[in-house]
Amino acid sequence: MASVARSRGIAPFLGLCVLAGILVAGTMAPVAIGAGVLSNQVSDSVDTISADLAHADPPLVTTVTDRNGGAIATLYSQYRVPVTAAQIATTMKAAIVDIEDRRFYTEGGVDPQGMLRAAVNNSSGGNVQGASTITQQYVKNYLINVVDRGNKNAQAQDREDSLARKLREAKMAVQVSQTVSKDDVLADYLNVVEFSGTVYGIGAAAQAYFGTTADKLTVPQAALLAGMVNNPSVYNPYSHPDQALKRRNVVIDSMVTAHSLPAAYAATAKATPLGVVGTQPQTPPSTCMGAAPDAGFFCTYAVNYLEKAGLTADQIDTGGYVIKTSMDPHVSQVVKDAVDANVPTTQDGVANTFAVIQPGSSQHQVLAMVANRNYGTDPAQGETSTDIVADASNKFGAGSSFKIFTTAAAMVAGKAGLNTPLPNPMSNCFTPPNANQYTHCYPVSNDGTNYPDPISVANGLATSPNVAFVGLESQVGMPAVLDMARKLGLRNTLATNDAGNPPITDPGNALSKNPQYNQPQSSYFQNLLSFTLGNSPVSPLEMANVSATLMSGGTWCTPDPILSVTDRNGQPVPVQQPACEQVIPQGVAATLESGLSQDTTIGTSASAARNAGWTRPDIGKTGTTQQSESVAFVGGVDNYAVSSMVFADGPHPAEICPGTPVHLGNCGHGAFGGTVAAPPYFSSMSNLLAGQPDIPIPPPDPAYLDARS
Repeated sequence: MASVARSRGIAPFLGLCVLAGILVAGTMAPVAIGAGVLSNQVSDSVDTISADLAHADPPLVTTVTDRNGGAIATLYSQYRVPVTAAQIATTMKAAIVDIEDRRFYTEGGVDPQGMLRAAVNNSSGGNVQGASTITQQYVKNYLINVVDRGNKNAQAQDREDSLARKLREAKMAVQVSQTVSKDDVLADYLNVVEFSGTVYGIGAAAQAYFGTTADKLTVPQAALLAGMVNNPSVYNPYSHPDQALKRRNVVIDSMVTAHSLPAAYAATAKATPLGVVGTQPQTPPSTCMGAAPDAGFFCTYAVNYLEKAGLTADQIDTGGYVIKTSMDPHVSQVVKDAVDANVPTTQDGVANTFAVIQPGSSQHQVLAMVANRNYGTDPAQGETSTDIVADASNKFGAGSSFKIFTTAAAMVAGKAGLNTPLPNPMSNCFTPPNANQYTHCYPVSNDGTNYPDPISVANGLATSPNVAFVGLESQVGMPAVLDMARKLGLRNTLATNDAGNPPITDPGNALSKNPQYNQPQSSYFQNLLSFTLGNSPVSPLEMANVSATLMSGGTWCTPDPILSVTDRNGQPVPVQQPACEQVIPQGVAATLESGLSQDTTIGTSASAARNAGWTRPDIGKTGTTQQSESVAFVGGVDNYAVSSMVFADGPHPAEICPGTPVHLGNCGHGAFGGTVAAPPYFSSMSNLLAGQPDIPIPPPDPAYLDARS
């Protein structure tokens, strides 16, 4: 019986081989090919093909959701909605079989009769006819659209008019027909075939062209789609409606001839308008730029996070994953409304970013990443294609909020505690690290005249004098301060150069000789005391994570946007994540929180807090760069660690001015972190925490109230 089965299985393929000479003579351009060379080509091609190729998983749409499961974006290279044979209308099955391969249900994967007819017709000068069965077309489309989709050379070979390709395709078709039922082959074909542009498969086509599902396709709709597979560009109903209509009616006539459609119905079906929806296929957005205004930056950060964790961009765009993020839709919308009220989306030259992270000892879940800008490509509409929340996109820095790093480094080193008095004259000139006799000192002045001298670290954190903290930084040493900034959260920020970009190492680029551009900030600032004044590019998200590290008892975790990833079969996909680290003692973290708890009561944001009716215990540190081109508020309350930054983001940066709205200008004394960056924090947190009890700030650890060395 086994030998009989093998004989029956190979018979169609042997028939094809017998007809190969006719096929070459009738359908291929005359080419002189040596018999030995052709034999080797065919043998090599056929012997290396496995029927398993035709069963590779087709590209599917990946869905990105918020923490509640609500979809926020779809990602794909081929828009495909897979369907089973039972989910395809009988009208669609009849239309495709009647126009493409009427002997589909009786042939064995190849159709020697059809090939012979095509070869005779073509060689006698008639209209050129194909001879591929639906099974062969399935194989060809699978190779082009699935297996070789990322390889243009391989796709060209899949399309080439050669005997080797035709024999390979035929053998695979025979193998498929022996292992897959006819209904499933037809469904597989209709799931993989292109319907123009990014629309692949009958499920997606039904939705994109008619706003319906594959099981509800009418005769005119099914006929249009069946006609398109012959040439999706030529028969595109949007760009070529006349050709599409003619082709559709040819399909309807074929259905009548094949007795799939009563002749009495054909005239009515052919008189029906094309009926496609819209002016182009109705497909969902294929990137994070299609996400809601409060989700675009979060989406792109989540995708980049997964790529760093090991998933490739192609896997994400084709894997049919469900990526469940940690985005809290309520938190996200509330903070988005707050920044839009502070700085309108289309405000010229001014960006307002806002990041929210949930602290924790084992995970720092990102809850929101928004900006007044939206993620997109139209600057006139206030859009940007840069992830200005995650990247080191604030080129001007976070100002005095960097004094957190100097204070933490001093506490860990035992050189200062909250009660330690710091020398604080109105101005001073400090000797930079590794200076020689020719090095100029670094001049620093305080902004204001009412600072005490000396000033305690606690009072300094609240009121932010420059001289005191540059002096402390000089005492602690730049290596310790920079290392502390990295530990607390600026992992990616410090890896960029002083323009917020990857260091330039290409010797062909003149900037590669400039230390400002050819090395990361972690190296560039080793000899620059300006670091604590926060005048270098910084990631708003990472600054929020600095607060999260302090609020987590000194435990750093990566800002994590992912709750889970499942594959097309619902199985979990592991995501590699950096381990959390205890980067400073818990006592240092609590003491720093205590020191930062005065900013909104007696410090630089106290006035804005009073205006907002804010009375909750929290931590905060404002920052303002020298020319007020960037202002920041970094802090947190309850289980929300935040950063709000307002900075110049246009081609002509200038001083940021307070007002309604915040704007660029020449206002004499520009914006401050407390006057412009803090208000969205007070507004959004008041909304989110309404009716909830206060959570107190932990008390300081007595071991870190005074210097120990």
